[in-house]
Amino acid sequence: MVLANIDRLLETLRTAGGDTASVEVKSAAGGLPDSLTSSLSALANLPGGGVVILGLDEPAGFRPVGLNDPQALKQGLGSRARQFTPPVHLAIEDARVDGKPVVVAEVGECDASAKPCRVTASGKAYLRSHDGDYELSPLEEQGFLATRTAPRSDRQPVPGTSIEDLDADLVAAWRNSIATGGRQGLGRFVDDQPELLRRAGVVTSNGELSLAGLLTLGTYPQQHFPRLVVQVAADSGRPGERARNARAIDGPIPVMLAGTMDWLRANTGSTTQTRSDGTVREVPDYPLVALRELVANALVHRDLSAWAEGQAVEIRVARDKLVIANPGGLYGITADRLGREHVTSARNAYLVSLCQHARTVPDGERVIEALATGLPVVAQELAEAELPPPRYFDAGIRFTVQLRRRPASVLAPAPIAVTSADVGAADVAEGTNLAAVLAAVRAAPGSTVAELAAATGLATPRTRRAVTELRSRGLIEPIASSGRAKRYVSTAAGAPTPVG
Repeated sequence: MVLANIDRLLETLRTAGGDTASVEVKSAAGGLPDSLTSSLSALANLPGGGVVILGLDEPAGFRPVGLNDPQALKQGLGSRARQFTPPVHLAIEDARVDGKPVVVAEVGECDASAKPCRVTASGKAYLRSHDGDYELSPLEEQGFLATRTAPRSDRQPVPGTSIEDLDADLVAAWRNSIATGGRQGLGRFVDDQPELLRRAGVVTSNGELSLAGLLTLGTYPQQHFPRLVVQVAADSGRPGERARNARAIDGPIPVMLAGTMDWLRANTGSTTQTRSDGTVREVPDYPLVALRELVANALVHRDLSAWAEGQAVEIRVARDKLVIANPGGLYGITADRLGREHVTSARNAYLVSLCQHARTVPDGERVIEALATGLPVVAQELAEAELPPPRYFDAGIRFTVQLRRRPASVLAPAPIAVTSADVGAADVAEGTNLAAVLAAVRAAPGSTVAELAAATGLATPRTRRAVTELRSRGLIEPIASSGRAKRYVSTAAGAPTPVG
């Protein structure tokens, strides 16, 4: 399957400017690298497994290095795979890129009942992230152990709580929502509130609140669970500066959802866009409807097991992206099906059921629909806003959504002066590419090659050639970056030339 799509996979890697969450590339020019050990463990622990490609030079744009002995590498991979507990399952094949040999190994996901996959000699286990592999902490290992059984944490009683810990306004709104559905099912108990609370799972048999009940309708759940909050922050975009407007948003889920949306409105911007007909409009960086769906999902589907009680839902707004992350991976569905199929699967069944009728204050909107329509709505909203689709990453014990904002050069298409002194006039077509890339760098300083390609509409290889040429002419330069992909800014020599 990987071999049939090797060209598409390479294009994805080159566009990303580095390894992806599920693909690890090694040059292996001097044999199997030691770092492959952690990668095999991490990919085996990743939902869906992953791919290892040997024989490509990442810094050179994933060009083949020309392997001297592919057979020895394949034998080494097979031997290395047996050094784990449980052993890593590999499907190893030969491939060719630009006429030169490479080795492709599909890494099978370790069975959930045996995770985490460990290096036998050291006992260490690793997890995949966007910026490499890292060793699991003892707490994260507990997360994998918790996934071996069906989740039931949301229905557990919270010691020391009672019906007195419920918010009367939230309960009234929740009860009214149930009543509008008629007198069938749970609606039969709306006239007897204590019975309704018990039947719905808000109150347990011993009179204490369930965790789901406390989080949905409680007055202040953080009295018992201080870190079940939404941690928000906005990056300044300048190296060395601390995040802006960082805070923890607390309260029951309806209150946290409303508070988080207020914070996002204040900390995500908009850009003036000039249409082809000359009209001007303000375009939000991200559709608020999409953000609300994603925040609600993070709150309702986060892991509530004991290992995750100290972890918050996290939202970070950066210059070019917005990231929402919550503890706990997907349950009952894979990341590639999200937003494509109307599949309902709930890690926290009681919490989902309660939040389906819970209402935010003061607008009275339902927290969730629980009809599997949320993520298709997210995809539709982003498409209508001409934004890239969301990126979903399931690491097994952590789930992350990444949204990319529209490049500034697309939002603000006002002409930026670029003269023949900037790019030369020997080749009109190539000069046009150079001008477009230079303008994109000026409009969005700190962009990667992939982001410049998206902003200009040029193919990644053309964008990379333009970047190389602009660097050679001293018009742009790379800046320090914590990631693998280089980021570029305009130099003083590349400052816009005044018109007239």
